[in-house]
Amino acid sequence: MKDTVLQSERVKLRSIMEEDLPVLYQLIYGNGGEPEWKRWDAPYYPLEPHTLDSYKSHEHARKERLAEEEPDSRLLIEVDGQIIGTVIYYWEHKPSLWLEVGIGIYNPSYWNGGYGTEALTMWVDHLFRMLPIARIGLTTWSKNERMMKVGRKLGMKLEGRMRKCRIYEGEYYDSIRFGVLREEWNKLYHV
Repeated sequence: MKDTVLQSERVKLRSIMEEDLPVLYQLIYGNGGEPEWKRWDAPYYPLEPHTLDSYKSHEHARKERLAEEEPDSRLLIEVDGQIIGTVIYYWEHKPSLWLEVGIGIYNPSYWNGGYGTEALTMWVDHLFRMLPIARIGLTTWSKNERMMKVGRKLGMKLEGRMRKCRIYEGEYYDSIRFGVLREEWNKLYHV
């Protein structure tokens, strides 16, 4: 797999290098195992426990699982040379090419600045160019207003709302599914 670099005005997406892993590990697992970002990114699932070494092994295994022709499934988000998060994709159902994307900005200083929208726009565009997919989905939950706003900004449609299926801190929340079709994306971004 060759390295990937995507650049917009303020944001760079790039392949994760070996030397990035300690920095990424600290961003994800810092703050005594209770990082602020996890309160918004599916907090009803516990953060997978890792040491730095097991995290490195996990990251190497992720890359090894990719088929030769597949694009990298996770890239770093950099702003001004600083790592602030990652974008990912995963197969909900690979035989039917059902692909979902996600984003994590681990440094709260970069929340609400439009960096996530910029990064996810580049990511979705890249995946439509690289893969023979008809649709890209994004799943979040009803407390994560920022992620729902990003989905709408990107031109994604609300495709599903499963009511009261997530419990967090004793409260029920909805699971929210957004999606965009290739032809909708092209009309918005490649006119």
